[in-house]
Amino acid sequence: MSEQRSAQSVQSYIDERPQWVDGTSVSGAPLTPMQWRILGLATAGKFFEGLVVFMTGVALPLIVQEFGLGAADKGLVGAAPLFGILVGATALGGLGDVFGRKPMFIAEMMLFALFLCLLTVSPSLPLLVFFLFGMGVALGCDYPTAHVMISESIPSRVRGRLVLGAFGFQAVGALVGTFVGFLVLYARPDIGAWRWMYATAIVPALLVVAGRFYVTESAHWLVTRGRLADAGSELLRLLDRRPPYPTGVRLVDPYATGAGGARKVPSGHLGMLFTKQHRRATLLASVPWFLQDLGTYGIGIFTPTILAATVGAQDDHPLNVAGLVLNDMIAAKGAAMLDVLLIIGIIAAVLLVDRAGRIRLQILGFLGCALGLALAALSMNMTGQFQTVTLFCGFMLFNFMTNLGPNAQTYLLAGEVFPTRLRAKGAGFAASFAKLGAVATAFLFPILLAAIGTQYLLAILVGTSLLGAFVTWMWRIETSGVNLETVGHASAVQTRASTVQRDDAISGERAQAR
Repeated sequence: MSEQRSAQSVQSYIDERPQWVDGTSVSGAPLTPMQWRILGLATAGKFFEGLVVFMTGVALPLIVQEFGLGAADKGLVGAAPLFGILVGATALGGLGDVFGRKPMFIAEMMLFALFLCLLTVSPSLPLLVFFLFGMGVALGCDYPTAHVMISESIPSRVRGRLVLGAFGFQAVGALVGTFVGFLVLYARPDIGAWRWMYATAIVPALLVVAGRFYVTESAHWLVTRGRLADAGSELLRLLDRRPPYPTGVRLVDPYATGAGGARKVPSGHLGMLFTKQHRRATLLASVPWFLQDLGTYGIGIFTPTILAATVGAQDDHPLNVAGLVLNDMIAAKGAAMLDVLLIIGIIAAVLLVDRAGRIRLQILGFLGCALGLALAALSMNMTGQFQTVTLFCGFMLFNFMTNLGPNAQTYLLAGEVFPTRLRAKGAGFAASFAKLGAVATAFLFPILLAAIGTQYLLAILVGTSLLGAFVTWMWRIETSGVNLETVGHASAVQTRASTVQRDDAISGERAQAR
């Protein structure tokens, strides 16, 4: 095989397909072992989020019984990890732009494992809330860090599918969380079973911590810091394959200016997100995500509670621990059935995202969520089996459409619409702003359920879903297939990347002509 040896950008090397000696490209270049390793270890963070956050819905009745919680206290327990995610995405997520992607990739999972261990031995409600909050801080940092670790390491042509595939493990974690909760309740039908639920994630978390020490640093980030030699070395480790291709790299410095090679890197402080150049991207990344989280986390955490209150298949006032555990097991089984639709939804998103586009799927998903919630709200006027079927159909439609659309696409867009120097900060801000909605709904959901009832609460969420579709359309930016090096740049980076893309297209046309 031959190899182009002129200076190129990092993404050009990642996107490049090996060529035969006659200049024609091979049919495709599979991901390297290092790219698969990064993808798998980044996927683990989303899995743990789904596992522990949605497991809280199963653990909550036992926690309520052990600590004697009221409605506001229940909201506090449900909101604590989500508020932690908000703080972590804001306070720690942007540090990946400062200290590098890999150090934060390791530190966040170490923090998660530490607070997870402490959570299992919580002696009081204040410490329980604090440990849940600390665990959420670690997961919040993972939102932007895991995304950029994947998106800055893989070819542009598969970026959407692979980022969403990793994000989809949040749904897998949600399903596993409810299933593990059910198994633990079956094996240990006592009040303390909730501690064992969380304990099941400790060993896997420690294994992920160990694995993250052996990934590469983002070559994109190293270039922004002027460390071209380190970037070249890490890029070769990332693209190590058999047979070797490329055998060497020569990187363009997009920030070099003048004959003396002086560097001028545009400012990357948080305030840049609100300038005219980036304001549209910030609004698109954050506002629809906020509106989506209002419904997804409220429905996700409190599905067992809603099913228990509506379907009426269990004792509303258990007289002993056995009755409480039985109620919780019934609700957990119902929630697990619904969580399967989250996985089906993300599979559909992975298959369609690069064909239909991010914006179209997000709008369609918001509209589908509104329809599903409307069906669930209408079921409140029904009785008997018809009510049960309508309620389940509404929640099933909601779970499918949220992962086909806004729950998946908002995460994907937040890591794609900002330039490299702002990518972690922008994605972190979007995630933290979104978690304002998650915290609000987790805290207020049990209070509002008691105050205004399930039907009116679901009707409010129908309105927020419709608003999400409208906002997405107003501030739309389609990023399907876009080279991340061109995002937010109007200078040489765009010009050089466009040149590479044009040369690739010409080479492809010549190959077809032959």
